[in-house]
Amino acid sequence: MTELADRRGATRPVPDIVTELPGPKARAHIEFDARYVSPSLPRAYCIVPVRGDGLVVEDIDGNRFLDFAAGIAVNSTGHGHPRILAAIGQQARDLLHFSASDFYLPIYARLAAELDRISPISAPTRSFLTNSGTEAVEAAMKLARYATGRQNLVAFLGAFHGRSYGAVSLTASKAKYHARFGPLLPGVYHVPFGSRGLDELEDRVFRRLVPPEEVAAVFVEPILGEGGYVVPDAGFLPRLREICDRHGILLIADEIQSGTGRTGKMWAIEHWGVEPDVVLAAKGIASGLPLGAMIARSELMTWTAGTHGSTFGGNPISCAAALETIKLLESGLIENAAERGEQALDGLRPLVRRYERIVRDVRGKGLMIGVQFDSAETGGAVQDACFQRGLLVLGAGDDAVRMSPPLTVTEEQMAVGIRLFRDAVHEVATTHS
Repeated sequence: MTELADRRGATRPVPDIVTELPGPKARAHIEFDARYVSPSLPRAYCIVPVRGDGLVVEDIDGNRFLDFAAGIAVNSTGHGHPRILAAIGQQARDLLHFSASDFYLPIYARLAAELDRISPISAPTRSFLTNSGTEAVEAAMKLARYATGRQNLVAFLGAFHGRSYGAVSLTASKAKYHARFGPLLPGVYHVPFGSRGLDELEDRVFRRLVPPEEVAAVFVEPILGEGGYVVPDAGFLPRLREICDRHGILLIADEIQSGTGRTGKMWAIEHWGVEPDVVLAAKGIASGLPLGAMIARSELMTWTAGTHGSTFGGNPISCAAALETIKLLESGLIENAAERGEQALDGLRPLVRRYERIVRDVRGKGLMIGVQFDSAETGGAVQDACFQRGLLVLGAGDDAVRMSPPLTVTEEQMAVGIRLFRDAVHEVATTHS
């Protein structure tokens, strides 16, 4: 069992659940929250976190959890990594904020140069920095239309690209994201994820609905995120690249969840040897601080001053965290993600045989792991059973549960997480028959 010293120096096991869940302070806070906070926020379960350290999250009642959710794959270097905290502190002392949209902010350009170095695009690139993944998607939509002079866009069923009007028009993971918000952005077409969808793209969309020479870009998650952590068939991304090349369509890789080391490579698309024209980053790029990036081939950046901008995008503190995050990723965390991911898949795949009535699939790359169940109800029950045991995981897609722990997860912590998850599946299999 993993142990961690508390603020008084005493060691406690992790997980360590000392109250019922949710505890009394958590229940009181949830009532307080319900009075003042927008009900649009979709809370997964009743945790009220107040501090974190590495893979450990402590709630308001003093319960300690093993975090295999990482703030939806955001805390890539864990909670409060000392090198990230040091970088944030130094930058805060030097310069808290200065808008890069109107002035020359040195750290913004430094980060753009680093993104050029690590991007999956071999040609020279330029970057536009944002506050979030959704904003990176919006920037890419505008750039694609501006650079190509075309209006139409293609995305995939099951994809999640964000909730602002342009991004939610691309999103097709849940109908509720569109409900009562129409009309959405016109000129967006969806096909199934995978090679079957490319058949439909060529045989139906291009033939019946819109000619390919009027399509500006295809947006694709190399591995579906909220859509269920679905890994595509081997031929999908290479064939998509060929289709885009043939018709002069931009290929935009949404690596907001799958990028920055999570899959055991810096970018998930590298597993298939495919280069996009634009790659989008966010979530784990700054170890928990708000930052997104649109990284595009330089020759596409034909737009002029004032065409797009952001007051806070590329904030100095977020940039400092991102620069240190990249150093940490390249100092062993990407390799650790690959190794711990194999450990997780080896430990979880036997669930398919042992609990074949409810477990349909175990899949993923690196620390982007999805376990598919027979129904949403079963997946939700497993998620809740994990929570009661002190393991934080999240649902994904229609019927899957995802594991996306920080890339700092140790072999011992992974073993504990696998054991707790298997225990949760066993409980659900034996009590929900």
